[in-house]
Amino acid sequence: MHGLGTIINVIAIVVGAGIGVAVGHRLPERTRDTVTSGLGLVTLMVAALSVKDITSSTLTDEVGSAAPILIILGGILLGGIIGSLLKIEERLEHLGAWAQRRMSRNNDVGSRKRFVEGFVDASLLFAIGPLAILGSISDGLGHGIDQLVLKSSLDLVASIAFAAALGWGVALSALTVGVVQGAFTLVGFFVGQVIPEPYILIISVTGGLILIGVALRLLRIKAVPVADLLPALVCAPIIMAVVAAFMHR
Repeated sequence: MHGLGTIINVIAIVVGAGIGVAVGHRLPERTRDTVTSGLGLVTLMVAALSVKDITSSTLTDEVGSAAPILIILGGILLGGIIGSLLKIEERLEHLGAWAQRRMSRNNDVGSRKRFVEGFVDASLLFAIGPLAILGSISDGLGHGIDQLVLKSSLDLVASIAFAAALGWGVALSALTVGVVQGAFTLVGFFVGQVIPEPYILIISVTGGLILIGVALRLLRIKAVPVADLLPALVCAPIIMAVVAAFMHR
């Protein structure tokens, strides 16, 4: 069944968030902050493991050894321009704030901020990592859901920790995951067979770089507008196609 991996993932996030909310109020604020920082460090590690694939022979054989970095740079810059003009980050925050007003009677500024932060950060963390992209495409191709099952296990644990610190906004991120991973599953189902491996890999590397921005947010180093960079996931493979066409002339 195509999409089963994403369904399992969505359920895992909601269940984890419920557990986190149930135990979170019993933890002191310092402990919740420490847990969030720990998630930031793990996110940074996952991102680094993905970004290192930029030196993969799969990419260098397609466009040369120097081009992948320039392609990623171009994708991030162009994607950031498009995303900022579309105000993706701002719209995502507004969606979180709207949902908080609908779902909670507690409308004080602090509660709303935590809800929105939990929704936005968890959405970005769970929806743009390499497992989310590659696992969903693999599911669409009919190659199994092993990667998404692994991701679901990781997201279950992460959503418990996240929700313990930030509350029910984390559960709402399951909606984002369903939409994004569902879209990548459809891509895999309809055109996955004709997408060359280097293009899937460049999307994964770009996602890993964006994930570093999520880690910086969790570590309270810099509030990178990560959502505004999401169009880079489309821009990078397009730029790569142009570069590859030019080099193979």
